[in-house]
Formats: sequence, C-alpha cells, structure tokens
Amino acid sequence: MNPLPPYAELLGLSTRRSDDGELLWVMPFREAVVGRPGFLHGGAIAGLLEFAALGTLYDALGEKDEVKVKPINVTVDFMRGGTEHETFAAATVTRLGNRVANVEAHAWQQDRARPIAAAHMNLLLKRGR
Repeated sequence: MNPLPPYAELLGLSTRRSDDGELLWVMPFREAVVGRPGFLHGGAIAGLLEFAALGTLYDALGEKDEVKVKPINVTVDFMRGGTEHETFAAATVTRLGNRVANVEAHAWQQDRARPIAAAHMNLLLKRGR
C-alpha cells in the first residue's frame, strides 16, 4: 500500500489484514483524535471511515487500471460515542461499476457487533485509457 496522506498520519491510522484477508483500519485513542474529554472527535471518526472506504475501493480496483476516484456524496451516521479505546474500521464495496462505485464502512471499538459509526459513499470513477 502507498504511504498514507498527512491527515491519516495525524490520526495515527494503520492497516492490517484480518485472518480472512479483510482490510482493517486502526486508529489509536490519543490526544489528536479527542473531541470532548474522553471521547473521539466526530471528524476523526468520519476520517477513519473515509480512509477505510477509499482504501477498500482501491484494494478492489487493484493496480491494473489507473482510476481517479471522486466522492459524489458521503453520509455518516454516528451511533454512539467513541471512548478511550482503539477504533477499527472496515468497508465493503457494494457496487463497482465502470463509472460509479458504492462503498459502506463501519467503525467499532471493542465489539464489532456494536458499531460507533457507519458511512455510505457514492464515488465517481474516472478510468485512464
């Protein structure tokens, strides 16, 4: 994977693969991601979800084509406050067409079955030919 952009570095993001090969994004709890005391900032959570969605999309696209990706819209649903724990995110490409992709991402902390936030992204794909 390419080096992460500065905002991902500010958030302290890293990636790993689960046992079944799923791309996971990890954000440690630290001062740079705090909103109100003891809780994650909503922007940090949204940033994590966006990186998970885009990273998973680029992973699905592979390196066979040069594709420029432009968000059409992004919706983030905050379900509960993120607390002083490591936060994980993973995404699923629900549609991958020639010109449009749809991706869903979920963030959780200690229990994947209890997400703290979810995002849905519609993205425009411009393929180099």
